[in-house]
Amino acid sequence: MINRMDRRDFIKSTAAGALGTGIALHASSAFGRVLGSNDRIVAGFIGLGRMGQSNLKDFLKQQDVDVAGICDVYAPNLDKAAASTAKAEKYKDFRRILDRKDIDVVVVSTPDHWHALPAIMACQAGKDVYVEKPLSHTIDEGRKMVQAARKHNRIVQVGTQQRSGKHFQDAVELVRGGKIGKVSFVRTWNFGNQFPTGIGNPPDSDPPPELDWDMWLGPAPSVRFNPNRFGVNANNFSYFRWFWDYAGGMVTDWGIHLLDIVQWAMGVDYPQAVNASGGKFYLQDNRETPDTLTVTYEYPGWICTYENRECNGSRILDKGYGITFHGTEGTLFVDRNGFEILPETRRGSDNKPINRMEPMKEANSNDQHLTHVRNFLDSVKSRQKPISDVEIGHRSTSTALLANISYRTRRRIAWDGKNERIVGDNEASKLLSRHYRKPWSLSV
Repeated sequence: MINRMDRRDFIKSTAAGALGTGIALHASSAFGRVLGSNDRIVAGFIGLGRMGQSNLKDFLKQQDVDVAGICDVYAPNLDKAAASTAKAEKYKDFRRILDRKDIDVVVVSTPDHWHALPAIMACQAGKDVYVEKPLSHTIDEGRKMVQAARKHNRIVQVGTQQRSGKHFQDAVELVRGGKIGKVSFVRTWNFGNQFPTGIGNPPDSDPPPELDWDMWLGPAPSVRFNPNRFGVNANNFSYFRWFWDYAGGMVTDWGIHLLDIVQWAMGVDYPQAVNASGGKFYLQDNRETPDTLTVTYEYPGWICTYENRECNGSRILDKGYGITFHGTEGTLFVDRNGFEILPETRRGSDNKPINRMEPMKEANSNDQHLTHVRNFLDSVKSRQKPISDVEIGHRSTSTALLANISYRTRRRIAWDGKNERIVGDNEASKLLSRHYRKPWSLSV
């Protein structure tokens, strides 16, 4: 990510003149080269934590990719990335990546609250963008990211890589094709048990010397450093996801993957209404997001639920997470390992059981993330929209974010998806955007 720099130095270093603490006013027509099918793609990486390292690894596997720049505000992350990218320049200020005219694409793998600014600035600088999910921290940010991509004719791929899984694609086609009949109910879930201590309660402290804490916070409110706001656990799961200033809990971290597939399979972009309930009931830690959450999404002719528990890991179909599409002729379960169809048993006129279809299974057969990276790079060259185009990622992200708006206001949200507004609730509508801490601002 970035390190504080003198405003005058930044203005001098930015190619076409810029807002030193806002969004660079680049004209995309003056930046970015047209790539042929055989050309090499030069990449820069912003954010090199857990997902940043994973993305870097799979981009480096591509024979037509050169990594020229890597950036993070936490020195150990930067040093780890540098070990596998000896030729890449190291930066603490992401704007240095954007200044480089030789860089074609930017990979944004920062915490959620830092997705919008560098992604929009990259579009303005004529770079194509691969940005981690969720696309944005608020719905307003997400729409601005779509606008920036379209205004500057940029390819923007969102890291909802399940769309690049062959068995996910096949499962979606089966649902869309009516294989399991009429679907009236879809269930999604993430279950686990962190009781009782969760992520613990470490005290606030000074940040480690190798971290620029003020710039890690960026547009978020200024608070004292706390290991849980920044750190990761033994399983390398990012703790920042449990704090509202930076993320939205499990529904925006994992739920978005599931809800993305649901909306794809059912051929919709958004729900009509959202109602969430739950709370932080039993975990004794300093997280802010709930340990128990149930969300009901209303769509025309069917409903979808999302469930998250962090105090009980009892599974559904022996799965700790997944999606079930419940149709009149059968139920389709899908997760990253594969899908399975369980036929409905119905009674005929003679009261004998009738199965109108055969059971079906398909295992995962490709590396979804690696394929997703390749899809993005191919789109960069062809200028065709990628499989997780920014508009798609924005809609899936918005669906997850609406759950948190309902949860935090304790009200059912009526959603006008066409105009992206909450109907008749001014208080809830305030959560569609957020205040940016000075000197940061967001504009397209």
